[in-house]
Amino acid sequence: MTEELLGSALVEEATKKSGLVWVRGTGPARALWHVWHDGAVFVVGDGPGEQPLPGLVDGGTAEVTVRSKDKGGRLVAWTATVRELAHGTEEWDAAVAELKGKRLNAPDGEAMTGRWARECRVLRLDPRSSTTELPDGSLAAVPLPSGATTRDPVPHGLPKLLLKRRKRR
Repeated sequence: MTEELLGSALVEEATKKSGLVWVRGTGPARALWHVWHDGAVFVVGDGPGEQPLPGLVDGGTAEVTVRSKDKGGRLVAWTATVRELAHGTEEWDAAVAELKGKRLNAPDGEAMTGRWARECRVLRLDPRSSTTELPDGSLAAVPLPSGATTRDPVPHGLPKLLLKRRKRR
């Protein structure tokens, strides 16, 4: 019983402090921003401008891996039950209020909760079991396809300009 309580306390504290969790449903694991509220992780996505939530289905399970905020290493992994929240319920409203405070760079500001209600899914991931055992071998994986691109090469004259500014000081 004590080990179970310590495990759930570790899951809660580590997940609260981590800005991202790695979540794997039926497909590959994805890094998701989240909020810890009422004993579970809440995520919003699958809409325009929001994070994708592939492989996370209502009533299914997911493997959640929590990373250290300072070093980025794996702290704990836990199995979750996935539940999609229905728009308009008290639970949905409470979850969205918490998520709204954590959403960075929203394209529509205050109107995002209405957009979430129309176009997105809000999921609750309830912890079922946890493990702090480190895996055998590397968990490195090939990056998932993305529309993101790297920036252009540094302009030829930029290093000289930066060095001149340092010398003047």
